[in-house]
Amino acid sequence: MSAGHRSPFAVLALVAALGAPLVLGSCQQAYFATMEQFGVHKREILVDRVGEARTAQDEAKESFVDALEAFRAIQTFDGGSLEKLHKDLAARYATCKSRADEVTERIGAIEDVSEALFEEWQGEIDSMSDASLRSSSAQQLTATKERYGDLIDAMRKAESRMEPVLVAFNDRVLFLKHNLNAQAIASLEGSLALVQSDVSTLIAEMEASIAEADAFVAGMQPAE
Repeated sequence: MSAGHRSPFAVLALVAALGAPLVLGSCQQAYFATMEQFGVHKREILVDRVGEARTAQDEAKESFVDALEAFRAIQTFDGGSLEKLHKDLAARYATCKSRADEVTERIGAIEDVSEALFEEWQGEIDSMSDASLRSSSAQQLTATKERYGDLIDAMRKAESRMEPVLVAFNDRVLFLKHNLNAQAIASLEGSLALVQSDVSTLIAEMEASIAEADAFVAGMQPAE
């Protein structure tokens, strides 16, 4: 595998092995510069991060579906350990919360590298002396920004749908914790339809976002 096609994660491992100073987060520019030295450019990092966010969204989607199924099971609860039921629902909620946080983090990472990429791209266009080539590159930049805008809008829209569902899940987990009895189970049954509707909307938005991620990655691949 050539340096230009090396995974950013593989490069990070190599950087660490060489003891190169690399600080993430507040020193993104230093990070990108280090990656450039190993032949990994911002465009590649962007594509990788979009792929990571897509995976995070898919995993979050599955977690929300699993949690909803667990809450639905309340409707058929006919005895057993209410404490065990509560622990199961609490664990599923925790998984949803963790994966939702991962989605948010991944989207932020996309925004970090895209900002740096577009700034660099524009600067390189400004430095070009050939008007025809400059115009062509500017058109490519505009088209990429438009596709990126669609992607981020879809990702942020799906992300915004997660919080209300998480709140609803958490409310029911806490309610059951405070009321481990049959009456609590009956109370939860009546509110599941609203939660199910919210989850259905969330899943639809996440699937749309995943499709946008797939389209964006495909559009960023070099022509054969």
